[in-house]
Amino acid sequence: MAFTLPALPYAFDALEPHIDAQTMQIHHDKHHQAYVDNLNKALAGTDGEGKTLEELMANISAYPTAVRNNGGGHYNHTLFWTVLGAHGNGPEGDLEKVINDAFGSLDALKEKMNAAGATRFGSGWAWLIVKDGKLEVTSTPNQDNPLMDIAEVKGHPILGIDVWEHAYYLKYQNRRPEYLGAIWNVINWSEVSKRYKAAL
Repeated sequence: MAFTLPALPYAFDALEPHIDAQTMQIHHDKHHQAYVDNLNKALAGTDGEGKTLEELMANISAYPTAVRNNGGGHYNHTLFWTVLGAHGNGPEGDLEKVINDAFGSLDALKEKMNAAGATRFGSGWAWLIVKDGKLEVTSTPNQDNPLMDIAEVKGHPILGIDVWEHAYYLKYQNRRPEYLGAIWNVINWSEVSKRYKAAL
């Protein structure tokens, strides 16, 4: 069964002014679509056909680079669209408590995630993961993610922030830290919380 592009769960302009509609449209319809198309091409006629994204990630070292790059791109963006979208709400309940326990405060977590994203050389992702039942911040290059068997820090991602230039360049140009500061206004914490519970 070939992979397909998931629909964006909100309008292109839903994240304005923090992420502009044109960026969202190009990012979803062009970049993410290309990852899906190229992943399907790379898997056609191989034993990877019919596997889930999670199965591919867990054994990614066994596959060609095209599967790693495009499979990662598809997984990462599928997660990314769902953890964006809500305005102004923060983590609640269990998640708020574990964030405070792990980092001291939500602001401290933001600082740590922003540093991971800002210092990632070239393209990549900043992640909040569950590892051995605890929260950790990490980052990966290109379209790698912490589910991959080749990841330096392995864990279950519950929040990912895309720091590829295509995620922010139209609005923020070379000001990646400004984009990283703004994106916290549109984090969908109820989705992050759901992913946290599922990861335990």
